[in-house]
Amino acid sequence: MPKSKRNRQVTITKTKKKGKEHKEVIVNSIREAVENFNSVFVFSFENMRNLKFKEFREQLKPSRFFLGSNKVMQVALGRSASDEIRPSIHKVSKLLRGDSGLFLTNMSKEEVESLFNKYEDYDFARTGSIATEKVELLEGPLEQFTHEMEPLLRKQGMPVRLNKGVVELVADFVVCEEGKPLSPESARILRLLGIKMATFRLHLVCRWSPEDFELYKELDYSDIDSA
Repeated sequence: MPKSKRNRQVTITKTKKKGKEHKEVIVNSIREAVENFNSVFVFSFENMRNLKFKEFREQLKPSRFFLGSNKVMQVALGRSASDEIRPSIHKVSKLLRGDSGLFLTNMSKEEVESLFNKYEDYDFARTGSIATEKVELLEGPLEQFTHEMEPLLRKQGMPVRLNKGVVELVADFVVCEEGKPLSPESARILRLLGIKMATFRLHLVCRWSPEDFELYKELDYSDIDSA
């Protein structure tokens, strides 16, 4: 009789140890990079697309990018003046909030600013994204869809039927409203329509170098100044 998979034992301590070791590797990698590169930038991102980000990252080698736990990156740099690894670099730690990452480079400040400010890539919006416009389909034939797609469209809530082999809307249908989150069905319909509402962007937040520290975004940094 085969052994039940439910009775298999999982060693939790090994999992925890691996997680700790992984964090230590990241911390050491960041600290090493700080020593090897002249500038450290914090950047934020919206509508992250992993494949597109990988392509962008490859273009900027040998510069280094770090994404992941903000807390781990903060520990690597130092959270305060008392434990920072370089003078004033704890100010960088305080700006690692939300969807953000580190970029370490020997490129000039102007070159980095140009690359980040110009970069953007359009893609299909995902469930939960905010619609950037209202999309409404009017009653009548939908000739962009083949008759085989009629069941799929109906499954997404669209009031459709086949009329002599042509997909037809039997009533006006609002796919999404501007400013409102997209439902799973709305996101699928927009993809089928070829409408892209998501823009993957990177925004520079600050720059640190041994000589100075510069902010790019207008945020509340009073806690930084008092640190």
